[in-house]
Amino acid sequence: MANDRVYNVLFLCTGNSARSIIAEALLNKAGKGKFHAYSAGSYPKGAVNPGALRLIESIGLPTDGLRSKSWDEFAKPGATPMDFVITVCDNAAGEVCPIWPGMPITAHWGIADPAAVEGSDAEIGAAFALAARQLRTRIDLFLSLPLTSIDAITTQARLREIQARATKTDQDQSCRLLLCGG
Repeated sequence: MANDRVYNVLFLCTGNSARSIIAEALLNKAGKGKFHAYSAGSYPKGAVNPGALRLIESIGLPTDGLRSKSWDEFAKPGATPMDFVITVCDNAAGEVCPIWPGMPITAHWGIADPAAVEGSDAEIGAAFALAARQLRTRIDLFLSLPLTSIDAITTQARLREIQARATKTDQDQSCRLLLCGG
């Protein structure tokens, strides 16, 4: 018998304008039918960063429906219960979060803020591309977890291990790029 359960995942970042939006778009595509991703911020900017929108469009993902919003939408009575809440910026990870309906499993996947990068259009674009690659690595590892056959405590531990595994992968990729002159 197939498991038709769809897991709800909330990606959090302080401004909800770049990293969490990119993570939402990536997981909604890669986990279609199995996951429904959302994003929010503790202090939302009120608009999606244009660099995030360009990146999402450049990799062929839809941008319709993406918006910067408060995490309050997901903590109020009657909100969709989350199975997972994942912070993607260090500021949000250190904040006192609301009580989430559904008692979700939580984790932190720290990604440098591409919206904070200054420089040429190429440098800024490269920062967004790097953040997207790092998020995609973590999401791919997340999607490989056997969620239907492990308990919540094991899932929590494995979800948190993704940060360490993905950081090592990120470092290995950076070394290869430096060695290859790419």
